[in-house]
Order: sequence, then structure tokens, then C-alpha cells
Amino acid sequence: MAMDELELLKKDWQKKEGHLPKLSYEEIYKMLRKKSSSIVRWIFYISIIEFVFWIAINRIPLGDEESRLTDGAFSKTLLVSLEVLSYVILAYFIFKFYSNYKKISVTDSARDLMKNIIITRKTVMTYVWISLGLFAASMLLVFIQVVFFNPNYSEVTEQVAQANSPILMWILIFLALFATIAMFVGLLWLFYRLLYGILLKRLRMNYKELRNLEV
Repeated sequence: MAMDELELLKKDWQKKEGHLPKLSYEEIYKMLRKKSSSIVRWIFYISIIEFVFWIAINRIPLGDEESRLTDGAFSKTLLVSLEVLSYVILAYFIFKFYSNYKKISVTDSARDLMKNIIITRKTVMTYVWISLGLFAASMLLVFIQVVFFNPNYSEVTEQVAQANSPILMWILIFLALFATIAMFVGLLWLFYRLLYGILLKRLRMNYKELRNLEV
């Protein structure tokens, strides 16, 4: 394209630009703060819904067969302790999400808003990884109880002990266990990615817009 044609295009664009409404720095910042505050508020709401959901799931009565899987005072104590710990952790993160929401809502500078967005994203990711770890630990604990402590399933250990290569059998059993745990943890991770991923992506977009605003 010739230089004179390029200059004509620039002048034409500048004329059109003059008719468009121009937003000030303060107006753009307020829009981004409002959008970010709304996103974090939804993260807070979702965490409360999730808290209620897990409580409801754990309150569903088990059948006789499922109840026998976790027979034993030792196992029940550990499972209840892990359940209580998960509630405490979730309640803590609900408080953190609410705290992040309040901070973003009253932030009075783009730089502080950027910092609070980063903190919120880190808080959500920390929560997701801790939740996945607790879920994997719960599955592992149930397996150990079933195989080693539940008298109704003692024939499993007896059959392994009578095998030609007990060590190899245990290796295969634990490999199958870890594969199963990995599969369910992966499904839960996909659930969290769908649940929080979209909101975190929008927060990241707001962060980039704020960074451009600060340049």
C-alpha cells in the first residue's frame, strides 16, 4: 500500500474516532473494578453452595454393604477427622473469598486492584489443590480400611499372601488403586476447572486490561 493511501486511512480513522465516546482513566478503572468485584462475589457464592453440597452428600445414609466398608473405630475416627478437616478448610476459604471480595470492592487504585486479583487467583488455586489432596487422601484411607482393617474383607490379604509372588500382587493392587484415585481426582479437577476456571479467566482478562491501563 502506498504511503499516501496509508495516511488517508489514518486521517479517516481519526475523524471517526472523534465521534466515538471517550472514557477517562477513572471510568475505565471503575468498570474493571465492578466487573472484578462481581466475579469474586460469584466465587464466594459458589464456595458456599459447594460447602452445602458436600455436607448434604456426607449426610446421605449408606446401605449395609457400604457401611461395612468403614466398620471399625479406628477407620471411622480417621474418616470423621478428615471430614471435619475438610469442612474447616472449606469454611476458611469461604472467609478468604469473602475477604477478597470486600477488598476488591473498596480498592481505590488500579495497582491495588491488580494485586488483589492476583491474590484472589492464588487463593482459588490453593483451595482447589488442597481439596484434590483431601479427596485423594479420603479414597486412600477407605481402601486401607477395606483391605487391612475390615474383617469382612480379610480374605483379600489372605489370597495375596498365598499367591506365588505376594510382593508383585501388592504392587499391582496399589498401581490399580493409584490409577483409580488419579481418575477420580482428574474428574474432580475437571469439575473445578469448569466451576472456577471461567471466572478465573475473566479475572485474568481484567488484570491484563488494568496492566495496559497503567502503562
